[in-house]
Amino acid sequence: MAVTTYKWSVEEYHLMIDSGLLAGKAVELLNGEIVEMSPEREAHSYTNDDVAELLRAELTGLAKIRESHPITLDNSEPEPDIAVVRLPKTIYAQRHPYPQDIYWLIEVSHRTLAKDLSEKSQTYARNGIPEYWIIDLVNKKLIVQTCPQGSNYQQRAEYTKGSVSPLAFPNLKITLDQLLLF
Repeated sequence: MAVTTYKWSVEEYHLMIDSGLLAGKAVELLNGEIVEMSPEREAHSYTNDDVAELLRAELTGLAKIRESHPITLDNSEPEPDIAVVRLPKTIYAQRHPYPQDIYWLIEVSHRTLAKDLSEKSQTYARNGIPEYWIIDLVNKKLIVQTCPQGSNYQQRAEYTKGSVSPLAFPNLKITLDQLLLF
């Protein structure tokens, strides 16, 4: 007997949130499924916080830096570690950022690399997110994916030293020492 799971829409997910059914639960909607988010360890939290502070300092007046807050995609409402989104920030008072609002997304990966490279990557590419970074704390590298087409990114680069510039802000140089803190 084949098992069929019910796929939740973003609207149904919002109704569950509004009803209080998901109160106190660390979950996100990913590809129509409500999935539990991994708890954060110290290295993850520290890196996430430090990178967000760096980006806020560098992109003041150019972009809004959101930490671990939802973004609304086709059949997903994930909570990336960092979302760099367009201004003005007031547009997010009534809704979460949509794909067209997003410059790039960053996931800090300590125990979630497989999920970040598969489900999250496919979801972000399918929704046309132009750039997706994974800070891999275990292997001490930055994975940068660009050029979304279908459910895949066509370009992928890995960095362990040097600097990198995001597509949306090519004059911004971020050294790997500022990202790979452990």
